[in-house]
Amino acid sequence: MTRELLADLGPGPVAIDTPAVIYFIERHPEYLPIVRPLFVGADAGALALVTSGLTLLEVLVVPLRAGRQDLAARYEALLTRSRGLRLASIGPDQLRAAAFLRARFPALRTPDALQLSAALTAGCSAFVTNDRRLPAIPGLRILQVDDYRGG
Repeated sequence: MTRELLADLGPGPVAIDTPAVIYFIERHPEYLPIVRPLFVGADAGALALVTSGLTLLEVLVVPLRAGRQDLAARYEALLTRSRGLRLASIGPDQLRAAAFLRARFPALRTPDALQLSAALTAGCSAFVTNDRRLPAIPGLRILQVDDYRGG
């Protein structure tokens, strides 16, 4: 029996990394069953999701490059008009928090620092990702989507 992601989230809002959004919108066959409950819970008002504004930039590039305005519109609608999902602005507070993370964890890349700083400044207890390169961040559980696959 496989663990369920929802059981490991903990209290408070949950931060999601860009791959979770991609898996949901593009219905990834292995990962959709794992991440769908996050978005269903947020839509039902039972869960608060947070992601950095950087996610919008990251998810739009490939559809726009491929001329897939329909897919770009689906991403934008999810990230800007979904109940229970907040797109955290990249303002001075988040930039300072990201700089602090990069100073403390030198191998941390700027996009990852922005995502993690959005999670921390929003008071999230967990960060859902599929990036194994992320360091352990005090006060934030890093949950790898891959760890919840069956099999």
